[in-house]
Amino acid sequence: MKTAYLNCWEFKKCGREPNGKNVAELGVCPAASDENVDGIHNGKNGGRCCWVFKASEARKEGIVCYTGEFIVCHTCDFYKMVRETSKLLVVI
Repeated sequence: MKTAYLNCWEFKKCGREPNGKNVAELGVCPAASDENVDGIHNGKNGGRCCWVFKASEARKEGIVCYTGEFIVCHTCDFYKMVRETSKLLVVI
């Protein structure tokens, strides 16, 4: 059995992933497009470490995401889920 890991855009349903429903209005979220962090916490691109990106706010029809605003991220349901289901990386 293979474990599936949700990325932030799948969890939040923000529509800011490439070809997402809100890209024309809000743009592609940097977490969804940055391949440099692909695989961290088993996510696609930055999909499971969205809190490390420069601030990018998205508000539309009940979707609220403050990518990179860590002061808000620590209260986010998605961030809490990743913390509970992933081994956090330690820099030595």
